[in-house]
Amino acid sequence: MGVMFGRTKKKDAGSRTVTLIGKPGCHLCDDARAVVEAVCAETGARWEERDITQDEELHRAYWEQIPVVLVDGEQHTFWRVDAGRLRRELGA
Repeated sequence: MGVMFGRTKKKDAGSRTVTLIGKPGCHLCDDARAVVEAVCAETGARWEERDITQDEELHRAYWEQIPVVLVDGEQHTFWRVDAGRLRRELGA
């Protein structure tokens, strides 16, 4: 049994988690939410939303970039969410 280096098995979209970081009253966040909801519904990925006004650490890290989208905890994009790019990231 050899170990393969430099290759990682692509995760199934259903095991991925998309996190939308934003705040209330943010129209770009509303736009991003609609894209994230739609892409996750079609790919089976889970998604969650975090509010920077409720989390000081998130506020410090992302206040200039919201909305921010993370995939499995790593930053995917900010401000505008491209549905096709998110789909590809999720392997769909």
